[in-house]
Amino acid sequence: MQAAMEISTKYCYKELETYGSCVASNPTSWQQKCHDLKTKVSQCTSSHPVIQKIRQDCSTEFGKFEQCLKENQNSPTSCSAHVTRFLGCADSVDLSSVASETSSD
Repeated sequence: MQAAMEISTKYCYKELETYGSCVASNPTSWQQKCHDLKTKVSQCTSSHPVIQKIRQDCSTEFGKFEQCLKENQNSPTSCSAHVTRFLGCADSVDLSSVASETSSD
């Protein structure tokens, strides 16, 4: 997961920063007000092979996290268990095949 976060930050820093600021500034309405920014982050991060691999291998955990956020729009911190499960999955993804693909770029 560390590698994915570094890649996300490296290639999508502006998008992540803008989205994070929007969420922080709109604690009760972030789901609606920040939707376009969330889409921009998704588009940016989905283009990198490491992130694609994590999304593929951990799609169930990530889906449950997103569902929790939708159901708890006024208290996103109540989804911390879902975040933990997703991060645990992401940390266990074997990135060796992806690393060899990206090193030739």
